[in-house]
Amino acid sequence: MKLSEREICKTETIGVVCHDAGGAEVVSEWLLESGLPFNACLAGPAVDIFHRKFLAYNEINLDFLLSHSDWVLCGTSWQSDLEKRAVKRSLEAGLFVAVCLDHWVNYEERFLTDDVITLPSEIWVGDRYALTLAAKIFSDTPLRLIENPYLKKIRSEFDSIQQNKITIDIDILYVCEPIREHAKIKYGNENFLGYTEESALRFFFDNIHLLTSDCSNIKIRPHPSEDPHKYDWVKSNSTDSLVISIGGEQSLVSEIARSRIVVGCESMAMVVALIAQRKVFSSIPNAGRDCVLPHDEIIRMKDIFSKNH
Repeated sequence: MKLSEREICKTETIGVVCHDAGGAEVVSEWLLESGLPFNACLAGPAVDIFHRKFLAYNEINLDFLLSHSDWVLCGTSWQSDLEKRAVKRSLEAGLFVAVCLDHWVNYEERFLTDDVITLPSEIWVGDRYALTLAAKIFSDTPLRLIENPYLKKIRSEFDSIQQNKITIDIDILYVCEPIREHAKIKYGNENFLGYTEESALRFFFDNIHLLTSDCSNIKIRPHPSEDPHKYDWVKSNSTDSLVISIGGEQSLVSEIARSRIVVGCESMAMVVALIAQRKVFSSIPNAGRDCVLPHDEIIRMKDIFSKNH
């Protein structure tokens, strides 16, 4: 394992490049903690995340960022190649560039363009799980272990909510993610992983009884990158004794805090739910690959299904 020895200079201006929500949340929280000066080239969900957290900052295009920053810090995205282009061009310009990994899956693919892997000067990870995974894959790239600032903030928010004694009024919160679209872009096959977000939802509804015998309401929360009406069709499963609604109007922390059980496939939101000490299930169906989140506390629904059939 090769750990970073580079010191971060407090007088240097960082060029920040982010698109997807996961990386933007981690990078923005790190910037808030560090208080370091930065320029930002943003697109997609990252724009709203930074606007929400910072009163003012220099938002510029990639060309200007590379010529007016001392080094570059990127998130990673599957919806965009913005960060990949930033890494490549930073290296070409002789700039030090670090990439912050915000998850525990698809590490190599985050640096792959046209079958070519372009690695940054340094890779940042947020916990020991990620450090172990990254060290196995990127043995020659320096790694920097930081305490995930986004999850640290989440932990603090849950502590505040618990002090206010919030009412738990959601029996099951189902957290979604765009699996089908991701698989199509990455593998050219929507069902490459053996399941889609729709088949996972159907597996969940067919087997709710394996999770709890007491469920009167379920809230379906779309991923930030999804159309808020994508899962409206699920409401047709409502009955006189089971009310199904669409979530996402409140923050993720608020909806998890109100929930007794949290279910998803392999979303970061499931890890957030573990921080809140909620019972967490993966709804990946029998035909799908195993949930790759490394957290032992996550219960696999298909394992329960196998034991009962």
